[in-house]
Amino acid sequence: MSGWQSWAAVAVFAGVYLLIITEWVHRVAAALGGAALMLAIGATDDASAFHSDKTGIDWNVIFLLLGMMMIVGVLKRTGLFEYLAIWSVKKAKARPFRVMAMLVVITAVTSALLDNVTTVLLVAPVTLLVCDRLKLSPIPFLLAEVFASNIEGTATLVGDPPNIIIASRAGLTFNDFLVHLAPLAAVLTVVLVALCRIMFAKHFVYDEKRAAQIMELREREAIKEPRLLIQGLSVLTLVVAGFVLHPVLHYAPSVVALLGAGLLIAISKVETGEVLGEDEWPTLAFFAGLFVMVGALIETGVIGELASSLAGVIGGAQLGGTMLLLGGSAVLSGIVDNIPYVASMAPITSELVTDMGGDLDHVMWWALALGADLGGITERNRHPITFWQFTKYGLVVTAVAIAVSALYLWLRYFVLA
Repeated sequence: MSGWQSWAAVAVFAGVYLLIITEWVHRVAAALGGAALMLAIGATDDASAFHSDKTGIDWNVIFLLLGMMMIVGVLKRTGLFEYLAIWSVKKAKARPFRVMAMLVVITAVTSALLDNVTTVLLVAPVTLLVCDRLKLSPIPFLLAEVFASNIEGTATLVGDPPNIIIASRAGLTFNDFLVHLAPLAAVLTVVLVALCRIMFAKHFVYDEKRAAQIMELREREAIKEPRLLIQGLSVLTLVVAGFVLHPVLHYAPSVVALLGAGLLIAISKVETGEVLGEDEWPTLAFFAGLFVMVGALIETGVIGELASSLAGVIGGAQLGGTMLLLGGSAVLSGIVDNIPYVASMAPITSELVTDMGGDLDHVMWWALALGADLGGITERNRHPITFWQFTKYGLVVTAVAIAVSALYLWLRYFVLA
């Protein structure tokens, strides 16, 4: 690495990462400020930042997120998640552990189809209500749901934002994630339920009187707009089908998501402005800023040198490289937000795959996805849970999930391949 611009780009990127980690300024402001500095020092330019497939903003990622956000924005108006929560409690006969298991499964399945963070934010309020009615601490239930959303979010391309970045950089499809990661995610969900039974055993206190009261709730009353629910689920089904049928239709996931969002707004009575007003625009701006900064590191040659150095350390050993990437990603994603981590590691992994060659290039991408998604369990705390409560249980779940993932990667791609 040579030239003042390369060193300046590294300094800017490191500074922004520090701001994101410490939260001294809002992460969106940090990312956009860093992108502006990269352009100001000439580490990248407008053509590279806005129009290049390799070093610019990945518009496929941005518009895929936008489309899915719009669909979720419509669905959450219907009361679907409230319905599912009440239904699951009644099916579980209000038995605390059964309730948790049902909520974990619902959260897991939903997180595979929608953004996992949004899923938790939608399910959490109803979980708080249910726990209040049963006089149970909501913390174990919220923790279990967050863990489930992270685990099952690895199963699909749209389940977790880092997967979208990885898919775009590696040229992976929705079906690739289904085939390679969904089976593991299903196993990890079962393991999570078993862990919850052990970790939260003392919280599963059954109160027959309160259980009888909650059994009287009518889940159908939670559905606010039945017609909109049918429309939303129909469009979501078409969108998922579009993802799966990519080999036939040849539509990019971003196109499918935007078509679905446009169709849903067109056939429903929801105002476009209302849906767009609920989208997470700061998240999209954050992604854009990250892409510009990472693109600057590519332009200045920093990414290429890092990848070459890492390839030299691994020495062509794909198994060692896979495990290093899995474990390292889990640790680093537990410290910093996994979105900027994956945004910076994706081009390095791409260069690493090219340098190492071989028939198992995709396994490196699966290692990155699993490490980042599962490692992110320990840092994602968006509910009234203390840092140490979250970390204590998150470390256990992460350690077990990474161990199972390492075994899965080793068996599937190196022993049974």
